[in-house]
Amino acid sequence: MQALQIINPSNKKIKMKKIISACCFIFFAATVFSQNYITRNGNISFYSHTPLEEVKAQNNEVVSVLNSSTGDLQFKAAVKSFHFVKTAMEDHFNNDDYMASEKYPKAGFEGKVTNISAVDFSKDGTYNVTVSGNLTIRDVTKPITTKGTITVQGGKVTANAVFNIKRKDYNVIGESFVQKKISEDIQITVNCQYDKQ
Repeated sequence: MQALQIINPSNKKIKMKKIISACCFIFFAATVFSQNYITRNGNISFYSHTPLEEVKAQNNEVVSVLNSSTGDLQFKAAVKSFHFVKTAMEDHFNNDDYMASEKYPKAGFEGKVTNISAVDFSKDGTYNVTVSGNLTIRDVTKPITTKGTITVQGGKVTANAVFNIKRKDYNVIGESFVQKKISEDIQITVNCQYDKQ
């Protein structure tokens, strides 16, 4: 005769407690090691140069989130928060021939720092990084890849990058009579200082 197996209910409780403890540890570890950095006053500027005119604008209200574990990186910028030296340029920039800010109030980027493991967020230094993702301007989203740096200094994290885009790729055409004043290539500079979330 086979011996009957007696199941002790307390064994089940012990196993369940171990499983719950393991899940809690994993969640806690993920929270500790997956650190988000955030800014609500990042800076994005752009620059265009032709023999006829220089166009410069600054936006100091950029929202950005960087995940130091996964490398996930996001930017959102209100189009109307780009400011120019000349008021007329700002008016042109926001109208339908350029950014159409009433219809498309935000520009944004969503992607990754592809070599985030090269950055030691616990050690001061400047680290070379590659960023890849999708840039959205007006009604157009296009993939971009660019080089940049992440600087860690005294617990603060700063991200910098400079890259060029072709404005017509994003349906930023402009009025025909000012075409010669605006370069086809627009230089974009990103400078964001992050705090731990």
